[in-house]
Amino acid sequence: MRTIVFFDLPNIYAQDKRNYNKFRKFLINDGFIMLQESVYSKITLSTQQSQLLISRLKKKAPKKGLIQILTITEKQYSQIEYVIGEPNTKIIDSEERLIVL
Repeated sequence: MRTIVFFDLPNIYAQDKRNYNKFRKFLINDGFIMLQESVYSKITLSTQQSQLLISRLKKKAPKKGLIQILTITEKQYSQIEYVIGEPNTKIIDSEERLIVL
């Protein structure tokens, strides 16, 4: 499964910028990869793991702005069509080094 987070957070005042950076750093430290600016993706192994991830995201979400979460299967994710541009090949986006405990 793939959990995708879309966010549009205010970035005008100093406190808003801190909240934006704090949320973005949380996503990166939690294993999300950036697909586009303000669109991040993470592989999850099950619906339960995805639900736990969503509850953590809700706790870390800033008070202002818009955050949307979409969970899809890997098969659905693999059907993304690129209209302009190409996939970023510098990002390693596979389960090759995934360790399940």
